Amino acid sequence: MIEFKKIELSDKEWVDQLLSYSDYGATEFNFTVLFIWKEVFCTRIARFKDFLIVRFCPQGSSDTGKARYFFPAGRGEHKEVLQAMMDDASSLDAEFVLLSVLEQQRAILEELFPGKFSFEANRNSFDYIYLAENLITLKGKKYQSKRNFVSRFKNNNNWSYEDITPATVGECLQMNKEWCALYGCGQDTSMQQESCSVKSALENFEALRLKGGILRSNGRVVAFTIGERLNSNTLLVHIEKAFADITGAYPAISQMFLQHQMAVPYTPGMELTAEDIGFMYVNREDDAGDESLRNAKLQYHPIFLIEKYIATISEK
Repeated sequence: MIEFKKIELSDKEWVDQLLSYSDYGATEFNFTVLFIWKEVFCTRIARFKDFLIVRFCPQGSSDTGKARYFFPAGRGEHKEVLQAMMDDASSLDAEFVLLSVLEQQRAILEELFPGKFSFEANRNSFDYIYLAENLITLKGKKYQSKRNFVSRFKNNNNWSYEDITPATVGECLQMNKEWCALYGCGQDTSMQQESCSVKSALENFEALRLKGGILRSNGRVVAFTIGERLNSNTLLVHIEKAFADITGAYPAISQMFLQHQMAVPYTPGMELTAEDIGFMYVNREDDAGDESLRNAKLQYHPIFLIEKYIATISEK
């Protein structure tokens, strides 16, 4: 019997430990993501030996009769924990569904349960992965437009960059409110949900041990971003907000934040090494099926996408 509970800040230590055993590079396998979206997705977690199990409550009529989980993260016998999860679904008299299944997880399922699962690619949940050096330097012809926008921001604004601290979290919360009012959160459910997740990340910034950066123009906060280390080689960018009427604010906050997360201080023109940067990849999460966001992410030239599948039991 798996005993699920609501996810709380006090769970961070043991959840982080179990996630580190798998070292997955996908957005879903991160405590902050699970925590700040817990109300939207009705997230429940449990420990099964050295595995983290995540289950989601039904969210509407389309989810009725379905028990939805992430693939277990941790170490040990996958067959045992997966069977326990399938038994949990049976106890709920529900269909067993695995969300955001990665390629390596799909291979495990096919090896342990040949022919049992069918897989459907979910393009809207694919993560965009970039080479860290590319986003830090914006070198090369393909990044010319991004460099131009950054230059325009620096030339046209009395600007400054600083790390987010407990003293400046309140200003970021205020900017988030202004951003939502300006761009119509009140009329868009997904934007409302995203705004709530941003608020949760900011209000729990220290407890979640997040990193963040602020851009100011004439003293006013015009952009901020939040991220953290995801696994052994990847930095995850959770949130990036800027006022669209401030030309170049988006590419400027993106580049400056990553420069400030390097293992050594960044100086323009320096020859970067892996040791200087401290991480190889940047995960900028998925596009949730939003075409404008998809185009924006593609303009940064990801080196690959993390493909994800929905797995369902194909045999009765």
